[in-house]
Amino acid sequence: MSRLQVVSGKGGTGKTTVAAALALALATEGKRTLLVEVEGRQGIAQLFEAEALPYEERKIAVAPGGGEVYALAIDAELALLDYLQMFYKLGGAGRALKKLGAIDFATTIAPGVRDVLLTGKACEAVRRKDKSGRFVYDHVVMDAPPTGRITRFLNVNDEVAGLAKIGPIHNQAQAVMRVLKSGETAVHMVTLLEEMPVQETADGITELRAAGLPVGRIIVNMVRPAILDDADLALLDGVDRTAVARALSSAGLGGARRGQGAARLVEPLLEQAGEYAERHALEHEQRAVLTDLGLPLHELPLLSEGMALAGLYELAEELRQQGVS
Repeated sequence: MSRLQVVSGKGGTGKTTVAAALALALATEGKRTLLVEVEGRQGIAQLFEAEALPYEERKIAVAPGGGEVYALAIDAELALLDYLQMFYKLGGAGRALKKLGAIDFATTIAPGVRDVLLTGKACEAVRRKDKSGRFVYDHVVMDAPPTGRITRFLNVNDEVAGLAKIGPIHNQAQAVMRVLKSGETAVHMVTLLEEMPVQETADGITELRAAGLPVGRIIVNMVRPAILDDADLALLDGVDRTAVARALSSAGLGGARRGQGAARLVEPLLEQAGEYAERHALEHEQRAVLTDLGLPLHELPLLSEGMALAGLYELAEELRQQGVS
């Protein structure tokens, strides 16, 4: 598995949930993962039922087997202060610039600076080693921007490197791109079995490949359980409504006057079955589109009790069983 796992997806597909579950899944057998948030939404803290994350790496969960998950909400302004201290040793002068509003100006107005800082911080965590020469984190998982922005977000360092031909900014951008375009990185796409998210996934993968960025896996989230199989669905064509009514009556459905009551249940029941058949056909079609993209495909179930911390661990175990660890 690549050491930097970037997770993107159309809004509403649950990419933050999948990123968190992936971080838990990777933290197996004593491994340590860092889960990074770059959009400032504090979605990771909500999932782990924790307080808002500060701009520091903090242990947020323990995985089965003793692995640890750390989390970091990257703040672009504070990351710029780190950058100024690292390359220019500004110290207190950097804090003065923040008070004057120069830091906010730089991260808001300067082309691409914010994204460079966000990706740069994550890549620094990927490369960081302890005193013994071992990597501090076995994996870094980034909850990245959505599909429509992911290629530009990850490729912005190339643009900045082109603007700054020499100096620390140029060198930093080049160092980040060496990580992002290497085998150390994989960009995963989260989708649903619906037409629009699947199309955005396909378009996003095309853009990533064109930019030379490494595409990893497709993770289909919130997959509904199969209620009827293909043989059952085939029976809906030309179904004998009288026989259905008799079966419902024999099962004790329909009230005191079971014959008439059961007959009234037939049409609503068949209508629901027809809606299920349509959805099943659509999901089958979209699954085929995803399969044709030629990437490893994984599916996570729709949790009937909603998303809570226990559900996050359940999804992590599902990913482990599917070999994503």
